[in-house]
Amino acid sequence: MTASRKGTQEPARACRPAERGRRASVRFRDCQEGAMYYPEEIVEEVRNRNDIVEVVSGYVKLQKKGGRHWGLCPFHNEKSPSFCVSADRQTYHCFGCGAGGNVYTFVMNYENYSFPEAIKMLAERAGVQLPETEETEESRRKQNRRTRLLEVNKAAAKYFYYQLRSPHGAVGYQYLKKRELSDETMHRFGLGYAAKDGALLVRYLREKGFEDELIQEAGLAGHSEKYGGLMSQFWNRVMYPIQDIHNRVIGFGGRVMGEGEPKYLNSPETPVFDKRRNLYGLNYARKARSGNIILCEGYMDVISMHQAGFSQAVASLGTAFTAEQAALLRRYTDNVLLAYDSDGAGVKAALRGIGILREAGLTGRVINMQPYKDPDEFMKALGKEAFEERIRQAENSFFFEIRIMEGRYDMADPEARTKFHREIARKLCEFTEEVERDNYLQAVAEKYFIGIENLRRLVRSYAAASTGNEPIQRPKSGIRRKSDPEEHAKRTQRLLITWLSEEPALYRKVSKYISPQDFTVELYRKVAERMFQELEEGRVNQAGIISMFEEEEQQREAASLFDASLPPLDAGQNREKAFRDILLGVKKAAYEYHMSRKETDTNTLAWALAAKKELEELAKTHISLD
Repeated sequence: MTASRKGTQEPARACRPAERGRRASVRFRDCQEGAMYYPEEIVEEVRNRNDIVEVVSGYVKLQKKGGRHWGLCPFHNEKSPSFCVSADRQTYHCFGCGAGGNVYTFVMNYENYSFPEAIKMLAERAGVQLPETEETEESRRKQNRRTRLLEVNKAAAKYFYYQLRSPHGAVGYQYLKKRELSDETMHRFGLGYAAKDGALLVRYLREKGFEDELIQEAGLAGHSEKYGGLMSQFWNRVMYPIQDIHNRVIGFGGRVMGEGEPKYLNSPETPVFDKRRNLYGLNYARKARSGNIILCEGYMDVISMHQAGFSQAVASLGTAFTAEQAALLRRYTDNVLLAYDSDGAGVKAALRGIGILREAGLTGRVINMQPYKDPDEFMKALGKEAFEERIRQAENSFFFEIRIMEGRYDMADPEARTKFHREIARKLCEFTEEVERDNYLQAVAEKYFIGIENLRRLVRSYAAASTGNEPIQRPKSGIRRKSDPEEHAKRTQRLLITWLSEEPALYRKVSKYISPQDFTVELYRKVAERMFQELEEGRVNQAGIISMFEEEEQQREAASLFDASLPPLDAGQNREKAFRDILLGVKKAAYEYHMSRKETDTNTLAWALAAKKELEELAKTHISLD
């Protein structure tokens, strides 16, 4: 999980169960949230007491087929079940999006919990008493401070909420009604009003037991020389509470009533509020399971979208869209739809956002708002069905960039048109994957009536000039790309791990030929080390192996190693040949890998020579799968 400072804690990247040596060894992990320590035995007990099928069934409708349970994946949008939960392994894996892990991983990904939050929830569910956690004085002080900041924000949100619904808040309530928001929507988003007297909020919070220093640290007030005391900067404003993904109020946005300045005012950054690492509405959007997230510019855009049924809408918090926010979105979707304003500033923001999304590995498409300025105006004018059609027609982000670029050139002028084609070629060079670049090259050549070979030569010349290398050459048919041997090695290693996990009795027959060092990917090697140790003891704890890894992507990849697609072969010689080929493939790739490395030392060379001998022996050996 990526670190975040939005709420009371950062998702603890280093607080999952430690990689174990022998089972007698008990280690503790230092969790970032309050420096928590849990013995490994407790972590395993909680996991063992929470059957993954029962836990997942609370979120996903599962149907048993054979020895596994299947359902629609909760982590991406699909119509045919590809999400598999194994009671025997206590793991899950989606064959569509690749999500996978154990019961901790599932809860953390679905609820977006940190590990401490996940273990607390599962321990409570199973009736397991967690030991008192060890805390340093400094960590206890910081945690208590964060808790108090959240409490004062919650109290302020309640004050604003009731002010809006009192006679003092009539101006704010009428404004929101004029914006066509229902009472239900106002309640859902906790909308409120800050009275015209900025001292009233301070007085209310003091009465609730909050000290002035805390009120200031939360960004709710400051000293005023004009009024000679502590005053809130939020006055005569409609208030939008900003919540983190766990629905905790971490800050506020305020829209002034009348002609005051600034029109919009947001909370300053505090220990619980980092604008770059949060998104307005994400606490709801993360549960939408719509297959995409709609990125807007303003709070009202998000609220209007949610009221119309588009609960996947979010917005940045008074700042431009950031790389940290893109990383946050990546937890929930691969597809982001930009619903920015249609004016010049909105187009500029969309172009910037597209680049950030692309860097984060997300697919971006742009929704056309014209003839209206923003989603709020569009929804009021044309409604939900029209917006759904705009979503279906959302423009590919690359073609959006090209279309905006085209507007800067006089296409009737041959010289200007040539410059435009050169700009297209430079833009195509941004695609590092050849297949993707060639697909876009063909599409853009057809769209703008450019000779495809002319455009390809232009792209090659720009690529060569920017890298100092020879122009890009497409591989001839039948010639394997340089990365293919590496991919083949990884595939055979995945297949061998899956096969041995499903038929552990085979390990005894091949243990003299295979070792963790034969796995050339570091994560695969760590899995093999733990797995082979457990096979020696006659068992494989797949869920426990997944828990060794700290990062979400590592857990996902580790889970996938136990679900590689084995060849659909009949019993007998075909299966034996397939298994033998996989084993030989792993050994051969490992030998070639270690021999090709420049830093090969004496020990590695000795291992490689021994591996070659084992490889030769293995090639002559018959391995029975009976």
